[in-house]
Amino acid sequence: MLFVYLPSAALAGSMAGHLFGMQTVVSGVCTVLLLLLALMRGNSRVFSRYPAPVRWVPVVVAVGLCCALVSEWVVAPHILAREDLALWHRLGSGVYLLQWLCAVTVFQLELRRQFAGLARWHA
Repeated sequence: MLFVYLPSAALAGSMAGHLFGMQTVVSGVCTVLLLLLALMRGNSRVFSRYPAPVRWVPVVVAVGLCCALVSEWVVAPHILAREDLALWHRLGSGVYLLQWLCAVTVFQLELRRQFAGLARWHA
C-alpha cells in the first residue's frame, strides 16, 4: 500500500523499512514476554500435566524471536545497502513467514493447553 499511495518509491521503501523495524521491536518484546511466561509456567507443578506438545512453546517462541532478530540485523542491512535486492527480499519474506508460522503455532499450542485444562476441570 505504501508504494501505491506515497509519491515516490524511495519514500515508500524508506517508510516500509521504518515500519518493519518497529514491527521487529514489538515482536521482539512480545516474544521475550511470551518466553518468560512459558518458562515461569514450566517451573510449576501444573505444567507437567499439560500435553507434551505444549512443552514446545518456549522453543517455538525462541525461534520466532530469532526470526525477528535475523530479519532486523541480517536481512534489513543488506536491503538498505541495496545488495542483490531480489535475493534479500525473498529471504526476508521467508523469515517473516517463518515468524508468522511460529506465532500461529504458539497460539495453537496455547489453545490446546487451555482446552486440556477445561477438559480436566469439567471431568
